[in-house]
Amino acid sequence: MTGDFYMKKVIITSLAVLVIGLGLFCYFKFYFVFGEGVKAGTLNYVVRKGVVFKTYEGKLIQSGLRSGTNTGSIQSYEFDFSVEDKTLAEQLMLLGGENVELHYKEYFGVLPWRGYTRYIVDKIIMVESEAPASDSLPPISPKTLEEL
Repeated sequence: MTGDFYMKKVIITSLAVLVIGLGLFCYFKFYFVFGEGVKAGTLNYVVRKGVVFKTYEGKLIQSGLRSGTNTGSIQSYEFDFSVEDKTLAEQLMLLGGENVELHYKEYFGVLPWRGYTRYIVDKIIMVESEAPASDSLPPISPKTLEEL
């Protein structure tokens, strides 16, 4: 009788430790914020894509150049990110080509319903619009096109 009781106690304790360990692993892998920061650059695009889970994905082109893996090649810094908030993603979609500063959170792992990257943008810090030069040509109107 005491052998069965001892064996049940060991199995229950082992299962409890396993479940708690698995829970802690999942928390730190997918929900613990590993890092936070701000990235600045030109917003290239934000798109909504996915097969099962539709997520918002974007790319920021940062100023400056770095040498690539091939000798003699030069590549720009690119920051791939995901956006969880639909409203924020729609705002970013309208800012393509603008210089922006984005606040992001970095996680250890990727969840399919959160996005394809470990970097999740959660707010826009600043938008710097490109003002047209005063000496640039005025836009062509339909009337001007007809006259040509």
